[in-house]
Amino acid sequence: MTVALVLINALVYLWQSSLPEWRLEDFVLSAGAIPIEITTLRDYGPVALVPLPLTIVSSMFLHGSLTHLLGNMWFLWIFGDNVEDRLGRVRFIAYYLLTGSIGAVAQSFMMPTSAVPMIGASGAVAGVLGGYILNFPHSRVLTLVLWYAVDVRAWIFLGLWFIGQFFIGNDSGIAWMAHVGGFLAGLGLVRLFAPNRRPVVVEGDYEPPRRRRS
Repeated sequence: MTVALVLINALVYLWQSSLPEWRLEDFVLSAGAIPIEITTLRDYGPVALVPLPLTIVSSMFLHGSLTHLLGNMWFLWIFGDNVEDRLGRVRFIAYYLLTGSIGAVAQSFMMPTSAVPMIGASGAVAGVLGGYILNFPHSRVLTLVLWYAVDVRAWIFLGLWFIGQFFIGNDSGIAWMAHVGGFLAGLGLVRLFAPNRRPVVVEGDYEPPRRRRS
């Protein structure tokens, strides 16, 4: 499912890129999650691609730029397969969509009258990160610090990432509360989706399960 999600997001972005500017703008307005539409459950136009509030789900597969897409898909690629191994395929996709939805709702209620559409998989990816930090806290993440590659424990890397969201300004154009909401939802829900599987908390180096090959 992790690979499928990456491919779907990439294909949707390629299709977006083929649209003329006016058509792309209408598509984003109809498929994106617009906070005022989510909080009031009223369609202010253009007509939503799916019934409200399901634009929360459709918005997860749209991205505003190639950088936006690559950033989200890189994090999903690195952390998603291990969370999928822990939850199983069906539970993983349900977990991904649910945490992403909670993230979008959190952003919507922080800016309830905003008519600016939210797009991107950031909330859902943040949910995956929340599930990862709880299940693989001591795994190593290769991180670039200045000019040096450093192995950092996952709980440090992802903990710093989470704290960093609160330093993103409201005027940045980034739906940072969706990141926070998705991450917290991931922390709270991952045990419910995998109730009989213990988190990996061994000390020292730990190599998470390898990606499944079909």
